[in-house]
Amino acid sequence: MANNSDSASPHYGMLIDLSTCVGCNACVAACKLENETPTGCFNTWIESWDTGVYPNVFRANLPKLCNHCVDAPCQSVCPTGATYTTDEGVVLVDHSRCIGCKYCMAACPYQVRWQDELTGEVSKCTFCYHRTSQGMQPKCVSTCITKSRLFGDLNDPESDISRRLAEVEPERLHAELGGEVSVFYVGLSATRQAPQASGVCRGGDLESER
Repeated sequence: MANNSDSASPHYGMLIDLSTCVGCNACVAACKLENETPTGCFNTWIESWDTGVYPNVFRANLPKLCNHCVDAPCQSVCPTGATYTTDEGVVLVDHSRCIGCKYCMAACPYQVRWQDELTGEVSKCTFCYHRTSQGMQPKCVSTCITKSRLFGDLNDPESDISRRLAEVEPERLHAELGGEVSVFYVGLSATRQAPQASGVCRGGDLESER
C-alpha cells in the first residue's frame, strides 16, 4: 500500500472487486463522457472473455486503467517533465509541455496511455482529478452499478478503501514488476487462472491474449 511520510497527506487509490463486476461498461461510458476522450481512446476499459467448462461457463471481466504508480516509470522517462505526480499520488500529464514523443507510452508496463491523433498529446486516466481534488468520486466509481470500484485515501486507515483492503487479499496487475501502485484488485488470480473459452474482447476487438 501507499506509504506517505506525511500522515495528513492523502494518497488516492482504487480497489476493484472482480467478483461483482458484471462487465456492463457503464464505467467506460461514464468516463468517456466525463473526460471527452477522442474516438477509439479510453482512460478505462473492460477486457472480457468467456471462461470455465460447460455447463459451468461464465463471463470474466477485468477493468483496466492507469495504476498511478509510485515512482512511475512513465514520469522518469519524460524528457520535458510533462508527466508529474500530485501530492495525492495521482500521475498526470501537463499537456502544455507534452511533445508527443511517446517515451511514456513505451515505458508504461500497463499500456494504458494513448495519443490524440489530432494534437499529438498523450493522455490517460487521471482518477478524475478535477473531481477528486474537490472531494468527489471518479466518474467510473460513482457510476458503477454494482459498487465494484472503491476509491479513497490509502493513507487513512479509517477510509472505506483502507478498511476493505484490510479485509481482503488485494492483488495487482504485473506484481512481478515490483514497485508500488495505487490500483488493486480482489479475485484477480482466480479470474485469470480459470480456463479461457473465448478470445478477449476489448472495446469490441478480439485479442489473442489477455
